Amino acid sequence: MGFGMLGLAGLLHSEGLLTPAADAAPVQPLAPRRPHFTARAQRVVHLFMNGGPSHVDTFDPKPMLSKYHGRPLPRANLRTERKTGAAMRSPFEFRRYGDSGIEVSELFSRTAAAHIDDMAVIRSMYADVPNHEPSLMMMNCGDGRLSRPSMGAWINYGLGSENQNLPGFIAMCPGGYPIVATQNWRSSFLPGTYQGTYVDTQHTDVRRLIENIRNESMTSNEQRRQLDLVRRMNEMHLDARPGDAQLEARLQTFELAYRMQSEATDAFDFNREPLALRERYGNTTHGRQLLITRRLLERGVRFIQVWSGAGQPWDNHDGLERNHRNLARDWDQAIAAFLTDLKARGLFDSTLVLWGGEFGRTPVAELPALSGRDHNHYGFSMWLAGGGVRGGYVHGATDEFGFAAVERRMHVHDLHATMLHLLGLDHTRLTYRYAGRDFRLTDVHGEVIKEIIG
Repeated sequence: MGFGMLGLAGLLHSEGLLTPAADAAPVQPLAPRRPHFTARAQRVVHLFMNGGPSHVDTFDPKPMLSKYHGRPLPRANLRTERKTGAAMRSPFEFRRYGDSGIEVSELFSRTAAAHIDDMAVIRSMYADVPNHEPSLMMMNCGDGRLSRPSMGAWINYGLGSENQNLPGFIAMCPGGYPIVATQNWRSSFLPGTYQGTYVDTQHTDVRRLIENIRNESMTSNEQRRQLDLVRRMNEMHLDARPGDAQLEARLQTFELAYRMQSEATDAFDFNREPLALRERYGNTTHGRQLLITRRLLERGVRFIQVWSGAGQPWDNHDGLERNHRNLARDWDQAIAAFLTDLKARGLFDSTLVLWGGEFGRTPVAELPALSGRDHNHYGFSMWLAGGGVRGGYVHGATDEFGFAAVERRMHVHDLHATMLHLLGLDHTRLTYRYAGRDFRLTDVHGEVIKEIIG
C-alpha cells in the first residue's frame, strides 16, 4: 500500500492534480503542476538591467528637464538627501512609436518601432531604498533584508517545469556574478531544487558555459553505475533523516545533472541556428543570451533571468550618455529580434517578458559635472510584454521632473502579484510554511494591477 501511494502521488504530480505540501518536498519537485486558475502566461523571461537604468533617458520623457538644465530644481520637487547638483536634460531624443504613440528614447528605437503596441510601460514603479543590495533583493526576492526565496524559485515551486532534463530556473550573467551574487536566484527555505542555475554567458563553448557538462573520463554507462551507487548511499542516509530537504535536493540535483549532459549541450548551442537569424539577434553577448533564451523556452524552461553583466553595468554616476548608449545598442537589437522570434514561433502570447532594473536614476546630475545620475527608488520605469499583458499601454506617471511616482503608483510587491496572476497563481495562496508561519513572495503586501492585464 505504501508503494501504491507513492506511485499515486507521482502520477498526481505529473498530472498537476497535487500541489506540494508546505513542509515537505514533492516526489518529483519539478513535475508540472496546474495553476490556481486559468493562466495567461506559462513561462517568464526577466531581462534584468542591473545597476539601475535611467527612466528619464529610456521610457519616461521629461521635457521640463531641458528647461531647468544646469539649474537647481524647485526644492519642493526634490525630496532626497542624496548629494546631487543641477537638473540634467536627457541627451537622447524621444519619439512616438506605433499606433499607441508611446514616447520612447532613441536608445530603444528598434524595440519600440517593432513592439511598442504589444508592451505595457510602467512609469510609476517605486521601491524602498536607493541602495543596490537591498533593492536587488527586493526586486528578486520580495524582501530587501532577510533571506527569502527568489521569484524564479517561487514560480517553479508553484508550477513546476515542463522539461525534467533541464533546470526549471536559469540565470544567465556574463563575466561572473552580479552584486550579492547567488542570493539573486536562491531558493532560501524552499527546497534546493527550485534555486536558479547560473550560466556564465561570456563564453561561447557549451563546455565553458556550463561547468562539468561533460565527463571526459568515463562513458555514459559508467556514469550511470556510479550515480546509482551514490543514489543508494544518499537514500540510506535519507532513511535515517526522513523529510530532510537538503538531502532530497541533493538526490534530485545528481539526477538532473546526469540528464542535462545531452539536453543542455543541444539547448545552449546557438550555432545550430541559421546564420541569418544569429545576425538578426546580433553577434554580441546579449544577442547570444537571448537566442539561447528562446531555445530554452522551446524546451520548457519555466523561468529565465538574463542579466546585463557582472557588477552594475547601468550604474552610470558619470559618463551616462556614452555608457547608456553602448549598453542599449546591443540590448535594443537583441530584444527586438527576440520578441519578433517569439511571435513568429507562437511563443509570445504564452511568455511573459519583463524589462527593468532594481531602481531608476535622479533627474538631477551627480556633482560636479552634468554627466551622470544618482540612484532613485522614488520613481522609475519597467515594461512588460506578452503573456496576457495589455499592449500599447502606459501605466502611471512620475512628476514633471521624473523624480517620484505620483499617479497609480506601483510597488515591487504589486509587480510580483501581477506577474503571478498572469501565471495563474494567486499571490496570497502561493505559500510555504517555514519557522511557524506561511511565507509568500509578496509577504503581506501586494495588489494585482488589473489595468496592465489585456
